[in-house]
Amino acid sequence: MSTFQPSNAAADSTQEVTNVVYTAKTHTAGGRRGGVSRSDDDRLDLKFSAPGFPGTGTNPEQLFAAGWSACFISAMGVVASKMKVKLPADVAVDAEIDLCNSGDVYFLRARLNVSLPGLEREVAQSIVDAAHGRTCAYSNATRDNIDIEINVV
Repeated sequence: MSTFQPSNAAADSTQEVTNVVYTAKTHTAGGRRGGVSRSDDDRLDLKFSAPGFPGTGTNPEQLFAAGWSACFISAMGVVASKMKVKLPADVAVDAEIDLCNSGDVYFLRARLNVSLPGLEREVAQSIVDAAHGRTCAYSNATRDNIDIEINVV
């Protein structure tokens, strides 16, 4: 059993790893312009192209947005279940990931616009807050590392 020490100062305790649920494995060659990436199980096989440049592939920010929004929806499902609330069938997250730079430093900013149609605003906000607060692995990974704005729309 290993112990993970969060790197941010706001962490209030260590997280003991009791079970690795899944390990994603990819092999990537090249970079943003013309690179390729494939998972070890062949479920992911894609080309990269940089934003604003010709190409038919995706970019890392789009992949990050897709992964985070999918994880966030699942996290809201966990929270809603504990609250004995049924998530609407058309729950959605529109994720926006900004690739920014200041001089030679590159960084990310994020906005998650969460749609929970049919739920009272207070209930929806409680679910979103709890999902972002502890349940979503992407939210936990990015906390205190990038600017994040989460909106219930």
